[in-house]
Amino acid sequence: MTAFGARLRAALDAHGPLCVGIDPHEHLLREWGLDASASGVREFGLRAVEAASGRAGIVKPQVAFFERFGSAGFAALEDVLAAAREAGLLVIADAKRGDIGSTMDGYAGAWLTPGSPLEADAVTLSPYLGPDSLRATLTTAVRYDKGAFVLAATSNPEAFPLQSAQVVDVAATDGQTVAERVARDVGWINGSAAFAGGLGPVGLVVGATVDRAAVGLSDEALQGAPILAPGFGAQGASPEDLPALFGAAAENVVASESRSILSAGADGLADRIAERAELYREALRG
Repeated sequence: MTAFGARLRAALDAHGPLCVGIDPHEHLLREWGLDASASGVREFGLRAVEAASGRAGIVKPQVAFFERFGSAGFAALEDVLAAAREAGLLVIADAKRGDIGSTMDGYAGAWLTPGSPLEADAVTLSPYLGPDSLRATLTTAVRYDKGAFVLAATSNPEAFPLQSAQVVDVAATDGQTVAERVARDVGWINGSAAFAGGLGPVGLVVGATVDRAAVGLSDEALQGAPILAPGFGAQGASPEDLPALFGAAAENVVASESRSILSAGADGLADRIAERAELYREALRG
């Protein structure tokens, strides 16, 4: 299989930055005429995949909206993940897993191992049990040509005090923020010779509504890393903002939108995706 960074680069080049978030909120299920049930979220997800296919290159199912229906919800998610990958879409499982030792091995097996029922191209991870706790999972991602997006500076305002806090330890990192330290500690894989000059497999979650300077995430800190950027659409950032927000890293951004797209309803979804995707492409063309 081609390395994740190369597959992501191809998707970005072919379709632009738009990532369609598959978030079957209960009110959206009602608006789409679907039940708040496992069968409802399955149908919602499959319709979103169909609408995204050929119009966007990346989808991101939010795992929580499926797992709330228990085993039937996970079965629905399995169908949505499989359909998306079969359609040629790059699939990011938004699971935000983060633990230590054998527990992380289990998560890596679930989301990143070829042939797993929940197999995705990449998964979101939380580093707040210590970035080193993710090392084995990131190694698994590389082994199977998969990817990961590690939370660095998220778009929710309540995260700012933690992610902008200064790190003080014995490793001469005084003055670094928590977000910058996360970027440094997980970015070592991207700097290996195998990924030189291209996108690496380990991305960072950096919200579009975040003040990057305030959290220490300079263009240099983001070099070589794919960037998953929530905060576009309903949260306030627009496609036209992308180049100014991310500077030299703008072409490596996966711009996630969910509510702003899904609110178009099942009948209007394909057209909305096509419209938003073109806005992002125009923004990057300048």
